[in-house]
Amino acid sequence: MKELVVAALQLPTLGMNATRLEFYLKNAHQRGAKVMLLGEYVLNHFFKELISMPKSMVKEQSTKHVQLLKSLALKYEMIFIAPIILIKKDGYHKTIAKITAKRVLYYEQQILIPYTHWNEKKFFENPIAPLKDPMTFTIDGFKIMVMAGFEMHFDPFWESVIAKKADLVLLPTSSTFGSHNRWREIIKTKAFLHGCYILRANRLGEFQDNDVKWKFYGDSMLINPKGEVDMMLEDKESMLIETIERSVITEHRRSWAFERELKVREL
Repeated sequence: MKELVVAALQLPTLGMNATRLEFYLKNAHQRGAKVMLLGEYVLNHFFKELISMPKSMVKEQSTKHVQLLKSLALKYEMIFIAPIILIKKDGYHKTIAKITAKRVLYYEQQILIPYTHWNEKKFFENPIAPLKDPMTFTIDGFKIMVMAGFEMHFDPFWESVIAKKADLVLLPTSSTFGSHNRWREIIKTKAFLHGCYILRANRLGEFQDNDVKWKFYGDSMLINPKGEVDMMLEDKESMLIETIERSVITEHRRSWAFERELKVREL
């Protein structure tokens, strides 16, 4: 297979309503999309909102969404990559689910945001341990890697992209505070240096924290291996559907030969 149709949904927190999902998925299926990416805190509320919610409600929300996406994966012959919060004995865990008609696999985010104003590391119970490779799977001959948004900033994850020869990196995010340009430039640079496509899905919506408004601005995008934007959404609810091409990946890697120059220097 030389082409793969991929999609990203740009949404605020969904709640329990399947109607909006069905509207987009029917269209994506008709256009041949094989994988659908959702942003962070779309299936669940933003982590700062979870503080005032009963754990039982969060658990129910996560369970129902996974069941819903599993049924939709069967109906629309699609794989979903969706960040979701799991409730374990020790508390909340931030994960990314790969949901197909037959099974659900979870990738537990390995590095969480640790800052005073945004401290996921303190809130969630994800273990602090030696890093391992992110979730990787293959669709129609394309190797796909799932990377949590904050993990994008750390080189070991990109070393995994090289080692696994990933063709496409799926990047769910919840970026805010007017960070548009920084994210755009980092993603474009990473795509170029690693010879891969990057599909980013960034959530929408607002959160009021005392006197500070957190505005999640969208800007979901597909970047090709040349570091160019194939398509970018703006700041409204919408869906991105694009085709990635094997020839673009192969030509970029052949022309720039970054991996080859590393290979000849290995001991």
